[in-house]
Amino acid sequence: MFQRVRVPVLEGEKVILRNWTHKDAGDLYEYAKDPRVGPAAGWPPHRSRSESGFIIEEVYLRKMDWAITDAKTGRPIGNIGLDDEAIRVKINSREVGYSIAADCWGRGMATEALGLVVQYSFEVLGLESLTLRVEPDNMASRRVAEKCGFIFEGILRKSYKRYDNVITDMACYSILDVDYYERDM
Repeated sequence: MFQRVRVPVLEGEKVILRNWTHKDAGDLYEYAKDPRVGPAAGWPPHRSRSESGFIIEEVYLRKMDWAITDAKTGRPIGNIGLDDEAIRVKINSREVGYSIAADCWGRGMATEALGLVVQYSFEVLGLESLTLRVEPDNMASRRVAEKCGFIFEGILRKSYKRYDNVITDMACYSILDVDYYERDM
């Protein structure tokens, strides 16, 4: 039996980050079936509500992963999570990844969610660095990262194998603890 990871509730004005529940499978499926969402985050569109339920059970509840919910409606509109860092392995570092429903794009919800996780990562977890990797042509995610204080480090060529077996470049960003604590507030 696996140990479920419990994440704390993180609240913003537009979004509330909370644990996933099995009841969220329908809402996850509604945004994850959109072919514009998953592939931009590195995973295939969901094919059924049961597949979304499986992802909640086998992925989201086993890792430090939050449901991004609309603060007004409570509806899950995305996910954001922290995972093991693949490059900075001997320091206290994590990698952050996220996706958000297409009908929420351009509304500042992903930026607020990422900002909440950045704050939690440094102020509560005491991380030394946080990394974010995205396909280079995903300009929306790159802008979200930059708005949250991440610094572009460069392109890792042919460094990620997607769900469809295509090997792609990745744009790499990071924010260090010194960057976080020295930024203008």
